[in-house]
Amino acid sequence: MLGLGDFWVALVYILCIASALLCLVYGVLNWNRGGEPSPLEIKEGARWKKEEQKIEDKL
Repeated sequence: MLGLGDFWVALVYILCIASALLCLVYGVLNWNRGGEPSPLEIKEGARWKKEEQKIEDKL
């Protein structure tokens, strides 16, 4: 099988190639998928926005 002496060695090669292809497909499908912001990040962003607005009002 595939010029290899043992069936199990050939199976390992085939499974390695199959897993690499599976990883490639998974990466292509999830390429630009962003994560959801956590509630802490949302609160932090709101706090920064308030702070910036105060500074701009002073100017």
